[in-house]
Amino acid sequence: MNGKWKFFISRLLQTLLTLWVIATILFFLFRLMPGNPLAAYIDPTFTREQQEILLQQFGLDKPLWQQYFIYFGNLFQGNLGHSFFYKESVISIIGRVLPNTIYLMTFSLIIAYVIGTLGGVLLAWKRGTKTETLGIILTLFTRSAPQFWVGMVVLAFFAFTLKWFPSAGVSPAGTMYTSELDKLFSLAFYQHLFLPSLTLAIYLLGLPLLLMRSNMLDVMGEQFVDMARMRGLKEWRIMLKYAARNAALPVITAMAVGIGYSIGGNVVIENVFSWPGLGRLLVNAVSASDYPLAQGAFILIAAVMVTMNFIADILYSILDPRVTSRR
Repeated sequence: MNGKWKFFISRLLQTLLTLWVIATILFFLFRLMPGNPLAAYIDPTFTREQQEILLQQFGLDKPLWQQYFIYFGNLFQGNLGHSFFYKESVISIIGRVLPNTIYLMTFSLIIAYVIGTLGGVLLAWKRGTKTETLGIILTLFTRSAPQFWVGMVVLAFFAFTLKWFPSAGVSPAGTMYTSELDKLFSLAFYQHLFLPSLTLAIYLLGLPLLLMRSNMLDVMGEQFVDMARMRGLKEWRIMLKYAARNAALPVITAMAVGIGYSIGGNVVIENVFSWPGLGRLLVNAVSASDYPLAQGAFILIAAVMVTMNFIADILYSILDPRVTSRR
């Protein structure tokens, strides 16, 4: 077995192990919390017998080890359980809000990676100048600033002061979209989408910008760049056509990591902007003690993050064989 296959199998096993550990922690986290897990579901007027029937209905009357095996058996079948609060399957509830999270994530990534890639080219071009210093300081600041704080600043400026964009939700009050296609062709939807997308993009911007700058600095020392300069080409053309094209591939690969970061960042941003997505659903489920729904949302977010990191590792190993040779 060659090094590439060993690396692939090793990373796949690590990914599966990580997912198993996360799912196990979530199982015990909700079930070992103080109080009755059905406290928000059981009416105070219920008799003892009615409460026991509900526990049997949700499988909570069984020993913990039996619940654990049932839980993983359902996971393998794609069954995330039944919501206590909504009284329907977790899959169907997540399916209703997941498109909103995907839209937010997609537009944020587009903004972050377009601006980040071009910004990285600019900082590499202006190496050693005040422009580079200021750009790096701003990038590190936005990367480390709390997302909820950035969201509140964006809201205060664009929504409350300038009143250019709505402050919350996915549509104007009273508006109902008949389908996802109807939503995507609505100008009001994009007006509501812009501010949360901008906030998440500000957080994601640092990775492509700093990575592109680093790659550009490496590429700018290559012979083909010197040859382009000897031909008398303009500097901006050398930067974009020759250096940037060769430096951009690892940045594109890093987008897999960006997807993982964005799905995690959605939890905070969706709540700041009252965006009806997976992150907001998760917080509401925890507040309502609806642990099957909270478990399902947690598992889906964790699975996306872990899977995207796995894909990024594999892509890096393909682009740079030294990654596998060091294993």
